Amino acid sequence: MTLDQWVKAACAELGIAPTDASVSLVLNLARDVAHNTVRPAAPVTAYLLGLAVGRGANPHEAAAALTALAMAQGDTAAGQNDETAGER
Repeated sequence: MTLDQWVKAACAELGIAPTDASVSLVLNLARDVAHNTVRPAAPVTAYLLGLAVGRGANPHEAAAALTALAMAQGDTAAGQNDETAGER
């Protein structure tokens, strides 16, 4: 099964129009979260995005805010690694 086939099947199961599924938005968010925080945060963040959108949030604005949060975590971790590199 391809991703497109899965999305169509999942949307049909949930009664959602496939055109409402922002696959690239969610995949990009999950990638940024997984690479800048801990990997298990990616699916949890995707779920949280879904909750926020279900409660009326703009999906693009909410994803941008979550991406910025994740990227800040990555910047913090990189800064910590730079600081401790000299201690080795």
